Amino acid sequence: MRKVYHQIIRISGNVITVEADGVAYNELAEVTSARGTSLAQVIRIDGRRVSLQVFAGSRGIGTGDQVRFLGREMMVSGSDALLGRVFNGRGGARDNRPDITDELIPIGTPSVNPAKRIIPRNMIRTNIPMIDVFNTLVESQKLPIFSSAGEPYNQLLARIALQAEVDVIVLGGMGLKYDDYLTFKRTLDEHGALSRTVMFIHTAADPVVECLMVPDMSLAVAESYALKGKRVLVLLTDMTNFSDALKEIAITMEQIPATRGYPGDLYSQLASRYEKAVDFDEAGSITILAVTTMPGDDVTHPVPDNTGYITEGQFYLKGGRIEPFGSLSRLKQNVNSRTRSDHRAIMDSMIRLYSDYRSTLEKQSMGFRMSGWDNKLLKYGKRFEQEMMDLSVNIPIERALDLGWEMLADCFEPAEVGIKTDLIEEYWPKKN
Repeated sequence: MRKVYHQIIRISGNVITVEADGVAYNELAEVTSARGTSLAQVIRIDGRRVSLQVFAGSRGIGTGDQVRFLGREMMVSGSDALLGRVFNGRGGARDNRPDITDELIPIGTPSVNPAKRIIPRNMIRTNIPMIDVFNTLVESQKLPIFSSAGEPYNQLLARIALQAEVDVIVLGGMGLKYDDYLTFKRTLDEHGALSRTVMFIHTAADPVVECLMVPDMSLAVAESYALKGKRVLVLLTDMTNFSDALKEIAITMEQIPATRGYPGDLYSQLASRYEKAVDFDEAGSITILAVTTMPGDDVTHPVPDNTGYITEGQFYLKGGRIEPFGSLSRLKQNVNSRTRSDHRAIMDSMIRLYSDYRSTLEKQSMGFRMSGWDNKLLKYGKRFEQEMMDLSVNIPIERALDLGWEMLADCFEPAEVGIKTDLIEEYWPKKN
């Protein structure tokens, strides 16, 4: 029988403090007040003083209200019945359908033992050329999408959710505008992808503590499906909102702040989530793609700065496009030698020529006379931006590689592109 406590000694924001014995960190409790019963989670233990974050907020809670500890941590269902459903940050149904309480699994468990992992080796197709051709997404990879405010990062995630060649999509939304949540749901439903998707959604109007639960809920469910042999892609947006929620709770707990007010364990908090990415030896895989917005477009901000040390590259979303020079998938070399023999050559040559195009644009803006080579680069660069970089382009990697050859042949001579002769002979478009 779990004890019930009737004296709350402190209420600070959404955090309440009681004196209790035999309580564990992250343990759940029920707080019963005149407004009803709300869940709370232990976030600090100092001797007998136990601090709990109340999910629904502390409004209406008095010092004489009841606190009952449940003796367990937060859990979520790992059932196949989750597919096609939408939940909140507590794992409760958000789609006006019954809650799912079978096959419960704990959240926030440690990352997978390295002995059970295998080296990433499989490509995830997205039909987005700037990913598939130039920065291939690899199973079990953990990649952030660095973006400034106003960029279409949620639209990009929705498109990846629709087109990625995986078995299950787990979408975790943190601090979403309600319109963005509805757009995700409507887009996935209209294109038939909701049936393979599980959504955990925290909106800006929901309690802050639920924001903290979303990544753990999403990753626990992803791991459950991966252990059943599924290829799972976890899409998280936005990890800066998650970090801001960490900061808000740290301030409430009067912790000593680190850079820009964020808690000193920000790196560990982010790493514990990203490191859940895994390709199991004898099961499925978890791949993580997470949006990290950069306040003021500042990559040295603590959230993107810490994230860069954890992940295996990044996608930079700038001007509505995936920027080729800031983006990097460090594991692409594990797979792009097996997609097609010309993949690496096309990737390297097209990016090098696009870099030359950028230099030519600078010369043009300063009034320099354009040479014949400059004019070729200008023609090529415009085609590259319209037919490769534009996020509306939706073609498989084989067609994207063929299109790359067509663009090169339209703008340059074979000797000008810096590609090996044997590949030129095999793939250079034949003139009619």
